[in-house]
Amino acid sequence: QVQLVESGGGLVQAGDSLRLSCVASGRAFSGYVMGWFRQAPGKEREFVAGISRNTGNTLYADGVRGRFTVSRDNAKNTVYLQMNSLKPEDTAVYYCAAGSFVLRAEEKHYDYWGQGTKVTVSS
Repeated sequence: QVQLVESGGGLVQAGDSLRLSCVASGRAFSGYVMGWFRQAPGKEREFVAGISRNTGNTLYADGVRGRFTVSRDNAKNTVYLQMNSLKPEDTAVYYCAAGSFVLRAEEKHYDYWGQGTKVTVSS
């Protein structure tokens, strides 16, 4: 079992930056692929970014590549999402998720989910 708690959301203006954090407790954090997803009002949840267990390989959705950076600190059991040049369309609840196998964008590859942190970007 892994428990995930996100933080760092808030209200910002377009062009601003935010860094989201997700702290994991429970089983060995380093053994999990970690992903960030988001769900905008009225839309389905979508993949944002992910990072592999130990190699540091990353994967990004097209709409955030070049603006967002995912990273992890296994010593702190924490995964981060640095979000720069935020746009109003980035407004959503952001979730972190943990998976046991390969780095993929599909939700089915993730077993544990946090409660989410809300990000609102005003124009």
